[in-house]
Amino acid sequence: MNRRYFLGVALSTVAAPVTASSFFSRRPTERPRVLSFRHLHTDDLIEVTYRIGDTYQRSALQRLNYFLRDFRTGEVAPIDPRLFDILYDLKLSLGDPDARFDLISAYRSPSSNAQLRKTSGGVARNSLHMRGQAVDVRLPDLSTRLLRDAAVALERGGVGYYRRSDFVHLDTGEVRTWGA
Repeated sequence: MNRRYFLGVALSTVAAPVTASSFFSRRPTERPRVLSFRHLHTDDLIEVTYRIGDTYQRSALQRLNYFLRDFRTGEVAPIDPRLFDILYDLKLSLGDPDARFDLISAYRSPSSNAQLRKTSGGVARNSLHMRGQAVDVRLPDLSTRLLRDAAVALERGGVGYYRRSDFVHLDTGEVRTWGA
């Protein structure tokens, strides 16, 4: 056996307690951030740790980008990670860290957005959905009115309330609200 091997083993045993103790002394904001979704159009499910401490997890973001793709065209685009932070903080503010969001819409290609504008009211010409900065969601066991109120209280980005369609729009644009 060589000397480097023994030195490596010795250093790893000395370093292990430091790593473990620093893990247990983390601030609550440094806990792994987990999001869970059910896509209402595809019935797909995902649960992913997208951020640990201040570090976004690249592979998790890629999985979320794919999950939040335009389900009409299959196009994938990068989703603004600040949107995930809003969703995470929203479920914590509601007292349900294990909440699973029902996803109605996320990324929309320009062609899907144009198609929706023709057939639906309230679809913006320059929708933040086309930039990967917006999602439409609900929580299965919570009224969308309460979800909207909690999102407005966060004061981060846009919050739209669609009572008849039973969902809340969240985005990373300017702070603003609309809907009844």
